[in-house]
Amino acid sequence: MDAHDIQKTVKRIAFQIYENHFEEQQLVLAGIAQNGIILGKRIHAELEKISDIKVIFMEISIDKKHPMNPPVLSKVIENCENKSVVVVDDVLNTGSTLIYAVTHFLSIELKKIQTAVLVNRNHKNYPIKGDFKGISLSTSIKERIDVAFGKDEGVYLS
Repeated sequence: MDAHDIQKTVKRIAFQIYENHFEEQQLVLAGIAQNGIILGKRIHAELEKISDIKVIFMEISIDKKHPMNPPVLSKVIENCENKSVVVVDDVLNTGSTLIYAVTHFLSIELKKIQTAVLVNRNHKNYPIKGDFKGISLSTSIKERIDVAFGKDEGVYLS
């Protein structure tokens, strides 16, 4: 994917999220550091263009070496109470990052929790899926997917 493909995909994901949440007054988008935050902010900008839903954006930082440690959130989790939450990341590989992020939100009452990813690799080790996904790639376990935002923006397979 090049920069143009990413932009079209972000717009499509935003429309899919809106179609699933058009009756909501508020929606929480939670971007996982680093690239999930960038992707989440882009989805947020598109949602503001196409809907009247008030989107609350928050950032999630997960210690990938110690994923059982509670994630660090940029806003208090109570902001999500009784709302729909969409957790955003760039690549769904094994699912560990998304499952640990989603699990943290289960400590409070939610209307709904879903996930959005730019690339789904289909190598899941955990029972989690990308509800909203840009592309699905059936890659070998040895191949690597890199997502670059900004200069030389694109999705690269190596």
